[in-house]
Amino acid sequence: MDRPDNAGTLTMDLTFKQVDVFSAEPFRGNPLAVIVGADGLPDVQMEQIANWTNLSETTFLLRPTHPDADYRVRIFTPQTELPFAGHPTLGSAFVWQSLGGTPKSDAIIQECGAGLVPVCRQAERLSFAAPPRRRSGPVGQDDLTHAFTALRLAPDDILDAQWADNGPGWMVLRLRSCGDVLAVQPDWQMLKGQRVGIVGAWDPVRDGTNAQFEVRAFVGDGQGWEDPVTGSLNAGIAQWLIESGVAPAQYVASQGAALGRAGRVFVEKVDDDIWIGGDVVTRIAGTITV
Repeated sequence: MDRPDNAGTLTMDLTFKQVDVFSAEPFRGNPLAVIVGADGLPDVQMEQIANWTNLSETTFLLRPTHPDADYRVRIFTPQTELPFAGHPTLGSAFVWQSLGGTPKSDAIIQECGAGLVPVCRQAERLSFAAPPRRRSGPVGQDDLTHAFTALRLAPDDILDAQWADNGPGWMVLRLRSCGDVLAVQPDWQMLKGQRVGIVGAWDPVRDGTNAQFEVRAFVGDGQGWEDPVTGSLNAGIAQWLIESGVAPAQYVASQGAALGRAGRVFVEKVDDDIWIGGDVVTRIAGTITV
């Protein structure tokens, strides 16, 4: 509802949800702020709100412009807008559906900067179809050297490296083990401007069987930070590892342990699509005045 504030400025009250994505354990996933009915907000206000929430991403739900889409989403970090991101996709679809949204087809179709992304309910979880990579293939030696130096790794620590960029710009290094992944302590100054993911296999005897891979995501924006659970990165990793035969067609990735989180990403290849799924739970519901 539009109304003037005490200074005579027109304000709006919009539906606001904060959801926890990729974990069934309370407050141990990746939080996402979702603002509904944001068609009247200018870009600068979306940027200000995303900077203010200070979460890894804030999304704004709008009316679709593509005839096949159910809704349109814009995805902002505190510093920039992204064409696609994974936990914002699942969280936005969950909020849209929880508010009575009914898809036009068997799948929810999200419109975003990367195009149309299908989201389906598989068992009790929502899953999105991994979008095509904008950049894939081996990492050049200069980029690789910069990345492993910034992560304080030696060349022998890395089994393989690939680009897995589906929007945010991910480079991925495959390490020998879950323990090696958890031991990494990045040099944030050297990592500036890069987005680097690392992945290592769990050992069933040493690490357990609740997951098959450990993942971490390092973002060199601003002062640098580690993302708790990252759908876009896991999508790119899944495409790479399944195609190369390193991972089976169905597996679970763990992410966030280094930050005290308990993220679980459920990966499944069905025909030509790779689906990235996880739990989503609403933790805050109300309105935001803009």
